[in-house]
Amino acid sequence: MYIVVAKYLIPEGYAALTVFPFVVLRESESQQNLVLMQHEQIHIRQQLEMLVIAFFLWYFAEYLFGLIRFGNHNLAYRNISFEKKLTRMRKTRNF
Repeated sequence: MYIVVAKYLIPEGYAALTVFPFVVLRESESQQNLVLMQHEQIHIRQQLEMLVIAFFLWYFAEYLFGLIRFGNHNLAYRNISFEKKLTRMRKTRNF
């Protein structure tokens, strides 16, 4: 995993974006946020398991479906199965 800090590549309201093998952070201080870094490490693993391209096709298909369904970017993002799984993991495993 390679960490890159690039404030203007990350949409407003988000801290990071992961595209194997890179984690792009909005702020360099985010490297100290263990919950965020674990979240992004899991996205790296998910991308590897799905051979990267399949992950992004699935991820964006779910996002677009959610955007049509909810008409709201934040709700569409929160309802992507990969994000929902990480939210459940965070609540149950205290990572």
